[in-house]
Order: sequence, then structure tokens, then C-alpha cells
Amino acid sequence: MPSYEEVFRASTEDPEGFWLTAAGAIDWDTPPTRALDSSRAPFHRWFPDGELNVCHNALDRHVAAGRGAQPALVYDSPVTDTKRTYTYEELTDQVATFAGVLAGLGVGRGDRVVLYMPMVPEAVVAMLACARIGAVHSVVFGGFAANELAVRIDDAAPKVVVSASCGVEGARVVPYKPLLDRAVDLAQHKPDACVILQRPEGPAELTQGRDVDWAEAMREARPADCVSMAATDPLYILYTSGTTGKPKGVVRDCGGYAVALRWSMEAVYDVGPGETMFTASDVGWVVGHSYIVYAPLLAGATTVLYEGKPVGTPDAGQFWRVAAEHGVKTLFTAPTAFRAIKKVDPEGEFTRAYDLTGLAYLFLAGERLDPETYHWASELLGIPVIDHWWQTETGWPIVANPVGIEAAPVKAGSPTFPLPGWDVRVVNGDGKPVPPGEDGAIVVRLPMPPGSLPTLWNDDERFVSSYLSAFDGYYLTGDGGHVDEDGYVFVMGRTDDVINVAGHRLSTGGMEEVLASHPDVAECAVIGVADSLKGQVPRGLVVLKAGVSTDPAVIEAELVQLVRDRIGAVASLKEVAVVAALPKTRSGKILRRTMRGIADGLDEPVPSTVDDVAVLDALRPVLTRGSAGAAEQ
Repeated sequence: MPSYEEVFRASTEDPEGFWLTAAGAIDWDTPPTRALDSSRAPFHRWFPDGELNVCHNALDRHVAAGRGAQPALVYDSPVTDTKRTYTYEELTDQVATFAGVLAGLGVGRGDRVVLYMPMVPEAVVAMLACARIGAVHSVVFGGFAANELAVRIDDAAPKVVVSASCGVEGARVVPYKPLLDRAVDLAQHKPDACVILQRPEGPAELTQGRDVDWAEAMREARPADCVSMAATDPLYILYTSGTTGKPKGVVRDCGGYAVALRWSMEAVYDVGPGETMFTASDVGWVVGHSYIVYAPLLAGATTVLYEGKPVGTPDAGQFWRVAAEHGVKTLFTAPTAFRAIKKVDPEGEFTRAYDLTGLAYLFLAGERLDPETYHWASELLGIPVIDHWWQTETGWPIVANPVGIEAAPVKAGSPTFPLPGWDVRVVNGDGKPVPPGEDGAIVVRLPMPPGSLPTLWNDDERFVSSYLSAFDGYYLTGDGGHVDEDGYVFVMGRTDDVINVAGHRLSTGGMEEVLASHPDVAECAVIGVADSLKGQVPRGLVVLKAGVSTDPAVIEAELVQLVRDRIGAVASLKEVAVVAALPKTRSGKILRRTMRGIADGLDEPVPSTVDDVAVLDALRPVLTRGSAGAAEQ
């Protein structure tokens, strides 16, 4: 087996040969003769003369290879007490039939279909059905506010919207149909039809002349065949979280995405045909697109679709139950999920009820993995805990410990090394490289590898201005950090989370690392608040583990001293507040920018992606209390 260094060198010295070789793992209708077209740089295109169908690669080819009886999709829903397994043959039949439903509604190659779905098998079926007939799907997180859905309908201009009557979030049933109806009323673009999956937990009344019942349509449809697509054709549009005004629609192509994901499954996640991957995310996010749906199926693996929470549905042991019952080899989720589990079950007692001997890896991504959570998970499970870093825009990991190639020693706080194809640099404000260990802006040298976004939907100009204009020849990740002398990348957070305290640039991620090391802290956030004297000062917010009985005032004082001891008085962290919960997006990212705006006394809008507005509202008095910035506004 070649070493990581050998594989990485091959990807940089001969990217053409490297990625054409990787493309050999994909079935092509017309095999590509070249890997990269840079004639319209910075709009690079991968496998420009290749043709394929992504759905065929995810489903039909495995059936044709004699593996149709293998489980493809396992649906596990503790919130509805439902478990169901689809073989590759069964899933292919379902997808082909629903592709026929869409074709019968006039959907064809290049048309858009918006999916507004809960975590049910039909969401996966609809995504793959679009890919089958060459339609471009755009998944909007189920339960998004009507006005946000309307904005995305206007931008994507779908011929059809596919939705469900309701979603189930814990003990709460969320009616989707009224939100969809309102969104269609608000939108200037009107879809030709809406296909509605009726769920028994909350059936909906259908709108005559527009709405189509999923079950009835499936009974009447004729299965549709795969349509050959250019590798450069769009597969889907995914709108980035937290957008305001015109949303930012990340475009994913067919060929580059299929090649990159297929390669990543074995190289990064060490999952091959017949093995099981459980990605605890949502199909509304990029993680769900890439590692619940497309990548596992492209690799011929079994993927788990989980409808529930890490805690409370009904307990903090559900991830372990799913892993044990379904023979999971690789578990992938967000650090915030593990902090939630740690908060409720700090001793990890729920793991004792399940046989986890088959679980080989835990992968974490979506936000920075603090060393405290890393150590807790490592000691609890006794398996490699792999931090890795990527973005909606990139589609697959930028930096990771590629256990399928060669596992490197872990450094807590670092996602390890850039993966083959990713030329990662750290630069200062002038675009000059910084010395090892010095923080700066993390950028990626162009062209980025296959699978990353080629542009934004109908907005090449915004693509360039948002990502490519800050530093000539580089993609701006928006994250800051450093590379140490051993080549390990440390991602400390968004560049706007670097604060300036009396002329000293300090990373809030570094302070969060210190706070998280306290034995009573489950999770934390540090934000920079405007200060008339020092420009900015940090303010800490911490959530305690379940069962902690120490006076919060004592813990707050200990945390202030801890930061002073480890970072120094220059940090000026003098205020830490114990709070019940931190506001997050539905994908688990803490809303630091929103909290900072509130603390500064600004009229900060509530992001469309917020998971629970009540948590944010409860924090407002804490955030604005005693703020010099707020007092001056």
C-alpha cells in the first residue's frame, strides 16, 4: 500500500493522471479522456468530455453486479418507532418508479425539483430519482420557515416541489404542508405540481389541481431509465446556511462529485462494499447529501438513515443502539452531538448496554472539535476519533486523517493533513505565507479538486467575489488557523471569530479550548464584544454537564482564572456566564456571529437556520448585560 506522502505527491505532481485513475472506479457512458479543463479559469471543469449517470452508479450497477440483495438503506426512526431495510434491488425499483412520477409531471433533464422533506426513505428516493432523469434537485431542510423556502423556490425555479405532510422532531409533530402552501403563495415562481408524502403522524389536506399524493402517483407510474449526463452538468443545488437576501446556491456537478466521493469512501473513511456507515446528519445539509446518500451508495456500502436526535429520543444511547443493531463500522456526526451526549451521560454509561465491537471509527466534522470532546470520545469508545474539516462548498473533506490510506498520529485540536488534491496554505492579510505556527487565513490554491463547487447557481460573478477575489489564485475558505512544523493543520474558527483586544489578535477558538477543558463544562462559546477601551473583549458562555451541583458563580470564577493561567492576562476574559443552552443552527453550528451582534446592541436578525429561537431569546439579557458596546449604540 502506498503511503500518505506518496499518494499526496501523486495528486500534486500529476493531478491529471491521479484523478483519471480515480475515475476508473466509476461507470461511464463515455469515459473521460482528460481530467481537467481550465480554459475558462477560474471556472475549472472536471472530466469535461465524460458522460455518466450518478443514480446508475449509486444503484443499478450494484444490482447488475449481482449484489441486489445486499442492504443499501437502513431507515431507523425512534421518533416513529419504525425500522425498515431496503436492498439495492428494492431501492432501485423505488427510485425508478418515482423517477417515472417526476417524468409524468413533465420533469426532464436540467429541470429543477425542490425537496422539502423530513428524514424518511422517500427523501433519498426523491434525490436519486432526480439524478436518474437528469433533473437538478435542491433539498431544503424540512421545517424551514415559509419565507425562506419561498426565496429558494424563486431562485431555483422548480417545476415540481416534493414534500411531506409533516415532520417529527422528538415528541413534536411539525406540519409541513401549511409551510409549503404559504411558501408557494409568497414565491413569484409557481411550481407546476407538489408531490406530498402523507405521513400517519400528521396527514394533510391536498390542494386540488396542484398537489399529487405520493402513494397514488407511485401506484400509477411507469419506471424511468437512467439518462446519460455530461460530467459537468449540475447534479444538485444546495443553499448555504445563514444566507440573507438572495441565497447562495452551491452547485455540484455530476462527474467530479461522483469520482471524489467514491474515492473518499475508502481512502478517508475506510468503508468499502458491503460495510455499513452511519452518518448522523440530515439530508438538508451537505453532510447528508455526501455521506448519507451519495458516497455510501456509490461505494456499494450500506447507509443508515436516522430520524431522531442524539439525546432525548428517547435517551443518550441511541447512537450506540443504532451502531450495534445495524453493524456500523464508521460513525460520522458533528462534535455538538457528542457534547450533547456528554452533557446528559458524562460517564458514558449508555455504551455498556450495547456491543460496539464492530464500530471501528468515529468521524466528527461540522465545527471545530475541541480537545476535551476528542479525549472524552476517545477514552469512552477506545477507537480512533477522527476530526476532519470541510465545507458545504467543497462537498467532501479538505483536511482529514486518511485512515484508508495511512493513519497518522493524532494531535488533539487538529484535523491532521490536507487530503490528496487539496493544496492548503495559510496566508496573512497581504496574501503572503505565514511561518509555521502563526495564525492566518486558510486558503486553497486553485484549481480545487473534483467534487468542489464549480460556481454558484446562476451567479458566476458572486462566486468570484465571494470566494476567489480576496487572494489571487486561491479559494478563500473563510476559516483561520495555522499549520505546525509537522504539517498538521489547525482550524481555529471563522476568520471573523478572531478578535482584536487592545491591538492583540486572539483566537476565540483557543479560549474555547481552555474553557472546554474544565471537568464540569459540556460545551462552550467565546465571542468578541465591542469595548470602548480595548476595541473588543471576549465573553464566555458555558453549558454544564448534567448532575453538576457546584455553584455556577464558583465555576465561572474558575474558568476566568483558567484562561488567565493558560493564555495570559492579555486575553482579558473577565466574564463567563453559565447558561442552560447555546443557540445553534439545525446542523449544530453555534451562532457566534448572531450572539456577537446582540451583545454589541445591534438589531441582529434571527438566522433562518436557527434550531430553537427560544434558546436565543433566553440569552439576550445575558448577552447585553454590562456590554460597553451595547451601551454606546
